[in-house]
Amino acid sequence: MTVSRRAFLAGVAGTTVLGPVIPEAAAAATRRTGVDQGTDMGVRLSPDGRRIAMDLVGVLWVLPASGGPARRLTGDLFDIAWPAWSPDGGTIAFSSYRTGTFDLWAIRPDGSALRRLTSGPYDHREPCFAPTGDRLAFSSDLSGSYGIHVLDLESGAITAVADSAAEEYEPAWSPDGRRIAFVVANTRIDVVDVTTGGRSTAVTVPAGQVIHGPAWTPDGSGLTYQLTLDGRSELWLSGRPVITGEEVFPFPVTWSPAGEVVYAASGGIRRRKLGFPAAKIGFVAPLALTTPRYRKRGRDFESRTPKPVLGIGSPVLSPDGGSIAFRALNDIWTMRIGGSPRPLTRDHWWKSDPAWSPDGRYLSYSTDRGGKLDIWVRDLTTGADRQLTAVPNAAVSGSWSRDGSHLAFLDQTGALHTVEVATGAVRQLFTATFEPGRPSWSADGRTIALAAVVPYSARFREGLSKILLVDTTTGAGRYVDPLPHRSLQTRGDDGPVWSPDGRKLAFVLASTLWVVEVHPDGQFAGTPRQITHEVTDAPSWSGDSRRLLYLHNGLLRTVSVDGGRPSAVPMPLTWANTRPRGRTVIHAGRMWDGARRELVRDVDIVVEGHRITAVEPHRPGRDGRPVDARDAVVAPGLIDMHHHREMQGYSYGARQGRLWLSLGITTTRSPGSPAYHMVEERESIQSGARIGPRYFATGEAIDGSRIFYNFMRPTYEPGQLALELSRAGALDYDLMKAYVRLAPERQRQVIQWAHRHGIHATSHYHYPAFAFGGDGQEHVGATSRFGFSRTVTALGTVYEDVTRIFSATGASRTPTLFGATTLLAEDDSLLTDVRVRTLYPSWEYANLQAIAATARTTDQTVSRQNLARQVAHLIRLMQGDARVITGTDSPISPNAVSTHLNLRAMVAYGMTPFDALSTATRIPGEFLEEPLGRIAPGCYADLVVLGGDPLTDIKQAANVRQVMAAGVLHTVDGLLEPFVTARQVAVASPLLASPEPHPANARYWWHDPHYVQESRHACCNDS
Repeated sequence: MTVSRRAFLAGVAGTTVLGPVIPEAAAAATRRTGVDQGTDMGVRLSPDGRRIAMDLVGVLWVLPASGGPARRLTGDLFDIAWPAWSPDGGTIAFSSYRTGTFDLWAIRPDGSALRRLTSGPYDHREPCFAPTGDRLAFSSDLSGSYGIHVLDLESGAITAVADSAAEEYEPAWSPDGRRIAFVVANTRIDVVDVTTGGRSTAVTVPAGQVIHGPAWTPDGSGLTYQLTLDGRSELWLSGRPVITGEEVFPFPVTWSPAGEVVYAASGGIRRRKLGFPAAKIGFVAPLALTTPRYRKRGRDFESRTPKPVLGIGSPVLSPDGGSIAFRALNDIWTMRIGGSPRPLTRDHWWKSDPAWSPDGRYLSYSTDRGGKLDIWVRDLTTGADRQLTAVPNAAVSGSWSRDGSHLAFLDQTGALHTVEVATGAVRQLFTATFEPGRPSWSADGRTIALAAVVPYSARFREGLSKILLVDTTTGAGRYVDPLPHRSLQTRGDDGPVWSPDGRKLAFVLASTLWVVEVHPDGQFAGTPRQITHEVTDAPSWSGDSRRLLYLHNGLLRTVSVDGGRPSAVPMPLTWANTRPRGRTVIHAGRMWDGARRELVRDVDIVVEGHRITAVEPHRPGRDGRPVDARDAVVAPGLIDMHHHREMQGYSYGARQGRLWLSLGITTTRSPGSPAYHMVEERESIQSGARIGPRYFATGEAIDGSRIFYNFMRPTYEPGQLALELSRAGALDYDLMKAYVRLAPERQRQVIQWAHRHGIHATSHYHYPAFAFGGDGQEHVGATSRFGFSRTVTALGTVYEDVTRIFSATGASRTPTLFGATTLLAEDDSLLTDVRVRTLYPSWEYANLQAIAATARTTDQTVSRQNLARQVAHLIRLMQGDARVITGTDSPISPNAVSTHLNLRAMVAYGMTPFDALSTATRIPGEFLEEPLGRIAPGCYADLVVLGGDPLTDIKQAANVRQVMAAGVLHTVDGLLEPFVTARQVAVASPLLASPEPHPANARYWWHDPHYVQESRHACCNDS
């Protein structure tokens, strides 16, 4: 279902566009289940030895020390961790994410007297009572790194006791109350004297080993701690292992009055005297889970009715304020306001980032028509194009200096460069930052502003998108907060954008447009003013600095710099689904239909338009265009259910869609992409303007007050969430994703909204999301706000609680088996494949080579054990009622190659080829409720012609000869051809010397090249 232009224009008159609301279907089904195991659960014994406080799935429970039914103390919205008993046993302290930051809370063991102890924008974690019971030690990032602090429970005063530049956390108070032990940067335990501040190191382990959960022995003479090393998770005491052969979870143990330790390991609760066998403490914790029941909205791939273009990418207002340039339908367009859009190139290459020269004579943009993404300049008077950059890396996000002499741009690593327009000479001005925003020049050309992320600490990657000001002479950088503890909306097209007169910066914050007066160097000269009160994206200025253009829910608008009522900018551009003409008859010598466990022989697959109309025994002379696949196996095209097509930092351009198709991937789903660029891609694919797989997607994931990726949407206030959901409806998202720092209450609202609108809701968490009716979880173990995962341990083990929760709800799990790259050690056929060598950009191919070299030259034992455990869990899920749907998180993992490595890993560690292939064909088709993943009448014609049988050899799934996507047949050679023949038009750009590293930049540790590179090619670490 689509939203008409009339419905959009109604928004101009004040009507909020929320997207289609699907009529209510059957009520969601609530199922109660009991779990008797826990994955990464924490337990603490009460001081009297009679009760255990347990953190299981983020809920606080109490149970008898001898075992038995667990009694819930907190609701699903609290998302707790790290329970700690007061010395008198009358209170349990814990950290909770109830309010969208981690705060300390306390509750009585009977569930009464719940109270919040800390508040504010900083995280407060891992409470530990002083022996006197009047104070709590805890860790917090309130100083720019994690340190150890003490809260006075009577006065509320907080005092730092250990707070260096290192990351310090997980405090443990000594029995005599004089010392606090704590972990330092994973590999050390230090001890601080609370009175004197004197500090010493008690334990040190080599890099690669990880310490958690220090706890003092009862006499205060030693420290126990959990240690992960060489694929083992053990309890150590003062430098020696004391509990081995179990998977000890990363939390403090508790000593009982009888001298035993009580701890969590291998899915259960244990009690033992050191040196003796463990006794199990059984429990059952009841959970109420919700299986959603709603009518799923399908995507229209067939209607030929013209639809208004919503995918308007990076619109920019001309200097005279009369024209707009923008990206849409695989082209750059220019449009006089009130007139009709005109395409700039009419070619099949990738285009992005239009920018007007200050005099309006030229339009720059990035395109890969020369073989990779470079900046080209169009003379709008003569129509002539010139390739401006010819550098080894990509050149994107270009913007002109006010005098028209230079452009600033980013490469794929996030480094900032300038290029001289007259000569093409390039100079790197600033080091790479992680996924920065588009640069913008000051009026005098001495400063460039851009959005860049600033983490709150090195312990966790999340932080705020701030304004980075770079001196164009010295390369010195400095950060400016748009508002205290508030993040720019995205790091892309949402600013900061300098006004042409140099007196103001515009940016999007809290989903709306803000403007601030600035000094010539970009430092604020006043307080930011809110200009709009509706969802705003991609602001740009008129040449007189009096008006701004922006996007609102698929519409272009302008507004005065002083605010007021916005004006609509008509956009008459439309698109329609393409439809292949004629009939195609594929004569398959063998066929796998996606459902049977065996091949069918000698059949005709008849395709008309987008769909398969018949699958019948072969009959010579059948009417239609013949495809001879008598010596091949025809199978459903593969479906990758987790990738990020428009993710910054990889710069595939037009290669990406061709790469997927050439490796047999005919459908992809993105659970997070820059929204307007996502819609532009979807409209380009469906209209036939760009070659690539069928596309389901969302825009930016909805996040909380802290973000990491440039395409997450930070939210702060309840009203802002409503704005974000209106945007999702207007842009016709296919799913909603709640990201890592979104509070549970808001995640519940996102799930409810998604189901009312007939689309899936997913996240990185299984609980409480599945109590709210969430549809699935991304990754086996995902990036978590806790620093550990509740769905997989550090060793790759998934215990029965997780399996039972998924099976009880029928939820989906998208594994993204990152460890599957270990298979490149024995088989590098994908690495050397001509499709990969041709369609990977040089920088991504170098990364793939490095991954393979690591697999070949390092010990992979631990990685493979971890991978085997994850696959074993997937097999258990498939034996139950849960769905496993293949996804890769590409391009963070190697694009398209990872899809095949995931399938091969499943088979290598125990899954049948049929089941593995089903996770990438039939099962995701069923989950999407679309006619995909099978070869049967009525299904979409997304097929691959293979050179061998993938049911007996999973590697044959990559042996693609031809591929049909949406009824259009492609040969592998045809997909590769543009990048076999593409050649650089321009000579290599002269490279000018970069400024010497400025001393002022040394404090920005997150600019370290290793940190930035690891951030680009790593996901879903748990800390």
